[in-house]
Order: sequence, then structure tokens, then C-alpha cells
Amino acid sequence: MAGTLIRNTDTIADIFKRACERRELMILVTPYLRFESSFLKVEGPEVQVVATMGREDATYGLRNAALKMRFPHGVSFLEAPTELKGFGMHDGRRTLRLAIPAVLHEEDHRGSYRVDRVGRVPVTFSTPDFDLVTGTLVDISTTGGRIYSTRDFMEGELEAGQDMAVTIPLTDHIRINTQVKLRHVHGRTFGVEFRPQLGEAVLIPLSRWVFEKREEDLDRLARRGVDTASPAGPIGKVATGRPSGLLLVSAEAGLEASLQGLLGGLQPLTRIPPAMAALKDAMNQRPALVLYHVPSLSLDDKRRLRPMVECIQGRAPLLLLGTGLEGGALLELGQELKATVSISFNPERGVFFQRLVQGVLRRTYEGGESPMAPVEPQGD
Repeated sequence: MAGTLIRNTDTIADIFKRACERRELMILVTPYLRFESSFLKVEGPEVQVVATMGREDATYGLRNAALKMRFPHGVSFLEAPTELKGFGMHDGRRTLRLAIPAVLHEEDHRGSYRVDRVGRVPVTFSTPDFDLVTGTLVDISTTGGRIYSTRDFMEGELEAGQDMAVTIPLTDHIRINTQVKLRHVHGRTFGVEFRPQLGEAVLIPLSRWVFEKREEDLDRLARRGVDTASPAGPIGKVATGRPSGLLLVSAEAGLEASLQGLLGGLQPLTRIPPAMAALKDAMNQRPALVLYHVPSLSLDDKRRLRPMVECIQGRAPLLLLGTGLEGGALLELGQELKATVSISFNPERGVFFQRLVQGVLRRTYEGGESPMAPVEPQGD
């Protein structure tokens, strides 16, 4: 996205201080998952934010080299890479400790995100000749909006550059009553810029509202197009001919049954034993994702695992699926083997696991990555 970089240490410190003071909303995103949170407290080089997920979900979901934070700031939005440093407590609430970034990316004010899903919002505006007219809101951003008038305008009645006043009762808590500069007129529709800039009492809740709408749009676009299961066979091909189907490499039929219940609605799931011949045959069918079961981290099991992983790498994303294992050791193994994701399976956290698999599929096949290219590993 277009914008500028904020590198000044004092400016960044002030931004995070103010975000904590107003308990600002933030979104934590990885290539595969997103979590909503809010700022709480700055502590040295770290910022504490609300832990809206369990410790295990945070460990597996956020210990990722591509972790980023996004949050509203004034008329714009900020984005920056960060790192999960650990866990904490503040005012009796569980928190995540995140690294304060050295650089913030600020969106270009001229490209302020416009929300066009505003519902039916009535607008009252005063023309330069002080006639009161009603209309409806077409779209809105933190710097202006577009309005549709209930009546036609006479020639010369509205012209770009003129000053006007508008009242926009956007929500029960956001009421904009301000001076604007007329920017363009097309029939009954005209665009305005909030001039002067809205005061903080209105701008902060408006910025948060627009940010939430934008995140909803991004999430909807990200979820669009993920292939769902087809009844046409175990690792069937979709109409596009691209990889499809989930391949579970495991000796345990019980694990297959659990995963069928969780993932059967996403892609067809097939299980094969952890044997090289079976794996080579299955990989020739071009699965969309390989879930490799790791029941043990013994030296013998690791030695057997390596050649199997080499058969998968570069051909499909790899998810290391541990059972009964310590999370940190599994994450280290996944990093060493360049796995896309590593996670200890817990049926009680099935929704999180399902979202993670959806995210890997979306990132690989809807995010423009080639399924034949090596997949970026998850950092620890």
C-alpha cells in the first residue's frame, strides 16, 4: 500500500503511548491468521496488548516471522512488523508482550480508505447560499465523504472549492457536524473534504469505525475462493487443475477420524501410512496440503522424518502435526525442517486449527504463491 515510513524514535514512542491511553483497537496478522486485540501499556521496548486467545493459540499462531500489527491513527492507519516476546498481566488481564517496531508504515492520507457499506445514513447539508437540503451518505473516510442529494441542483449552485456545512449521524456514537470543502459534483452526487480536520472527539471513534470496516473487507476478500470439499474421490482435482485435497501422513486411524470432522468441509482428506512408497504415490496426486503426524521427537523418529519431508518440500505446503508433544520443541523442529506451520493438535482447539489450515490454503493458492515453490517457514 502507498504511504510513508515513520522512523523517528520519539514519534513512534508517542504514537504507542497515545494508543495505550485510549485503549486503541489493533489487529495482529500473520500470513495465515488474524486476531483482534487492544493496546494496554508500554514497558520499555515492548507494548502489552490484550490476550484475546489462549497461550497455546498465541504460541502457535503468533510466533511467526511475518507477524504484523495494524491499528488506526488519526486520519490514517499504521502497520508494522512485530514479534511476540512473551506473556504478562496488567490490571488483572492476561496480556501479550510485543516488540515495539523501529519503523511504522503510514498510509497516504490522500488514499484514505473509503467505506461504501454504510447502510442508509441520512445527511443534512447547507449549500453555500445557506439552503438546507437532505441527502444520503454514499461513502465515507476519515477525511471526507460522498453524498447523494434528494433534489437536483441549479446551474452554479454547487461548485468545487466552495465551503459548506454537513451533519452526518453515522452511528449512535459517531455524529459528524462540521465544515467541509466541496471537491467535486456529478449530478446529485458530490464529494466533500472535512476542512478543518475533524477534532479528536469525533476523529478517533470515526477512525476506529473505518478501520474495523476495512479489516472486515480484507478478511472477506482473504476468505473468498478457498476451495471446498468435493465428493468426487479422495484427492480429487478441482476444475482449475491446481492441487487439491488434504493428505494426512499418519499411522493412527483415530487422528484421521478427528481431522475428518474438522477439515472435511474444507477439502477431501486422505490418510496414508508414514512409508516412503505410499508418500511418493500420494505426492504424485498433487495434494494441496500435507499434514505430517509427529507422535514423538526421539532421535530415531527425527531421522526417519527427514527423508519423508524432503519428498514433500517444494511440492506442497507442510504442516507438522504433533500429538502429546511440548510446543517449543515442535516449533524448533518445524523451523529446522522448513515446515509452513507446526502445531500440537488438541481437539478442544479445533476451531483455531481449522482457521489455521484455511489460512495456509488461502495464503498458498489465493495469495499468488506457486504451490511448487518452497514455502516460507514459520519463525519461532
